[in-house]
Amino acid sequence: MSKISRDAYEDAVRKVLQGAKDKKRNFRETIELQVMLKNYDPSKDKRFSGTVKLPHTARPNLKICILADAKHVDEANANGIDSMDMESLKKMKKDKKLVKKLAKSYDVFLASSSLIKLIPRVLGPGLNKAGKFPSILTHEDDMVAKCDELRATIKFQMKKVLTLGVAIGHVDMSEDDVVANAHQSTNFLVSLLKKNWQNVRSLHIKSSMGRPQRLY
Repeated sequence: MSKISRDAYEDAVRKVLQGAKDKKRNFRETIELQVMLKNYDPSKDKRFSGTVKLPHTARPNLKICILADAKHVDEANANGIDSMDMESLKKMKKDKKLVKKLAKSYDVFLASSSLIKLIPRVLGPGLNKAGKFPSILTHEDDMVAKCDELRATIKFQMKKVLTLGVAIGHVDMSEDDVVANAHQSTNFLVSLLKKNWQNVRSLHIKSSMGRPQRLY
């Protein structure tokens, strides 16, 4: 059961969007859900992790790279999606600096199913260490749809601290779309917590440069 009313979501989102309009930046600000947890001990309690697809694209600027076989290289080129073939990956010769640079250059990686098992052998553990090991892309998948899905999917993951920040939208979205994303991401997060709302100390939403607005 949600503890936050529709009005509370609308009010907070309206203030975030208005703040972004009043002080227009020269880049598109991201809107983030900021969570403060309680009654959790990250060193003892099981750390949760979960992904959810939101109703509206939260991260249109998400940088995606396909580690691709020949067919996927052609498809990626045709759709303006960045890709790298096996030859390019082999040229890195497991150089940690180069692999780290590659991991930093993109938010998400997909890999052709025929290549996925070869990635650790060719690149070493770098992508895995960065938490960016590729997801599988088959030839039956619709590459563009898969990329669109990634841009609408967010991940909640508890690490060593009791605060979380997750991008749930951007300031060019409509108020209704941001409210829908905020509502769904909050409910999903609460469903991951061992005592649901009892583990939530506070929830805020804010744009990149704006003031936090309290939801809970």
